[in-house]
Amino acid sequence: MQIGYARVSTDHQTLTAQVEALTAAGCAKIVQETASGARSDRAGLKRAIGRLAAGDVLVVTRLDRLARSTRDLLNVLEDVTRAGAGFRSLADAWADTTTAHGRLMVTIVGGMAEFERELIKARTGEGLRRARERGVRSGPKPKLTHHQRREAIERRDAGESCTEIGRSYNVSHSTISRLSTTE
Repeated sequence: MQIGYARVSTDHQTLTAQVEALTAAGCAKIVQETASGARSDRAGLKRAIGRLAAGDVLVVTRLDRLARSTRDLLNVLEDVTRAGAGFRSLADAWADTTTAHGRLMVTIVGGMAEFERELIKARTGEGLRRARERGVRSGPKPKLTHHQRREAIERRDAGESCTEIGRSYNVSHSTISRLSTTE
């Protein structure tokens, strides 16, 4: 069975042309939705994928009705594949996982996306390493100044409770208990 998915971004747009194209393509059921393509939690798309059974095909008129990015497309296609179903875009002949050529193209696109993710990860790691070498400290700003840390350690070592010290600096007792004398 073919299940259609039609989406528009705003109430000012109409689903009519998509529904007609999906009906002409032989879709027995069509899930219609008004939601931004940037949202990954689209209820209608989840409903359409939830209706898929082994051997079914999810059909859209164009890829941009399904996904906004390659990553989003691959995530949706993974959900479709997990359901044992196929995918087909009427306007994008290469995006048809019911054929060997379509599966090859989706695999190539997926490989390129994975390669791009690895490049981004490597560049980010390199940038963080270079920043650390320059002395840039990443992460949240310390809750206590250097002077406050020294003072809190002295008070703790003198026997005052971490809870009392924490209250005086408006931090938790665990922040005080984690302070080390090497700071």
